[in-house]
Amino acid sequence: MRRILGIALFVLLAAAFLAAAHAYLVQRLVVDAGVGEPWRGLLMGCIALLGGTLVIQPIGERLLPPARSRWLAWPASLWMGFAFLLLVVLGISDLLLWLAGTPARAVGVDVTAASDARAALVALTALGIGCVALRSGMKPPRLVRVAFDIEGWPESLDGFRIVQITDIHIGPILDRRFATRLVERVNALAPDLVVVTGDLVDGSAHHLAEEVAPFAALRAVHGVYFVTGNHDHLSNAPVWVAQVEALGMRPLRNERVTIGEGTARFDLVGVDDHHGRFIGGGGEDLAAALSGRDDSLPMVLLAHDPSTFRAARRAGVDLQISGHTHGGQIWPFHYLVRIVIPWVAGAYRDGRSQLYVSRGTGFWGPPMRLMAPAELTEITLRNG
Repeated sequence: MRRILGIALFVLLAAAFLAAAHAYLVQRLVVDAGVGEPWRGLLMGCIALLGGTLVIQPIGERLLPPARSRWLAWPASLWMGFAFLLLVVLGISDLLLWLAGTPARAVGVDVTAASDARAALVALTALGIGCVALRSGMKPPRLVRVAFDIEGWPESLDGFRIVQITDIHIGPILDRRFATRLVERVNALAPDLVVVTGDLVDGSAHHLAEEVAPFAALRAVHGVYFVTGNHDHLSNAPVWVAQVEALGMRPLRNERVTIGEGTARFDLVGVDDHHGRFIGGGGEDLAAALSGRDDSLPMVLLAHDPSTFRAARRAGVDLQISGHTHGGQIWPFHYLVRIVIPWVAGAYRDGRSQLYVSRGTGFWGPPMRLMAPAELTEITLRNG
């Protein structure tokens, strides 16, 4: 009952925010700009219709096959990105007008007189930035190479390479073709280990099983491992866990495995995303994953959300590999992300514990990225 009430409250708050945001866009871009009929009604109707797609699209994503839901996903996703940029540019212009208000009035200048010109400038600016972000978002993920020195890492495993893919979000927009090209790039790197750190999909296994089928071709010397992300839980995590097992991946659900043999080995630990406790289908339990562990072995932790690092560093994890944040995906959203999660993108260290946060291999929502390019990550581990 608490979970149902929590979900209902979230939906109500999200709906209220969407309504308020679209009312603000209408007021500034249409009403204040003095747009006359019939354009006034047409623009207001378009904004309302596009806002409605943001409500309908998540439902269609889970009920319709990709070929059909794609017709709804594209306009909704594009509008989500452009609407966000409109809100940012409008907010900045409102702030500038407010700051200029008193000095301008003191010399007899009305800063609100040219609202129509302001609306046109804002729209053109957001459109231009959005096109740049769209071009960046649709590019193949760049290859990012990082290295970590780990105290006590086996010398015989010096140079061990892990390829991380995360936040792929296979669904109506990123489909089987994207998965196929990604698998080819990963295999070309000939990694020692491949890890998929959550948010593989957006949608049901019934509709997306064929779209993720190319991941069965992933290859690595020591195997391919998977942990759940919040969107996997939204898409029915138990069913998807069974699906990724069928693809040849090894799910780690609050458990660990030992990679290597003899003195050349380390513990690979994986936890469920903590949102699963509220969404359903699981939840993070780091203590259970570490129970009975040989503390002399180095430890690498797979956790979708970087927030797990708060507990991981206390538990002595040598390296945590995460995603979830998308690096903010569209500037300046990373500032809002940082309020909740202080580890947004890149490498971090706290004592002997280290963390790497990928910006994600795909995208969620808008097919856009601004100052946060998608990445395919090769992580090299060395004796420190």
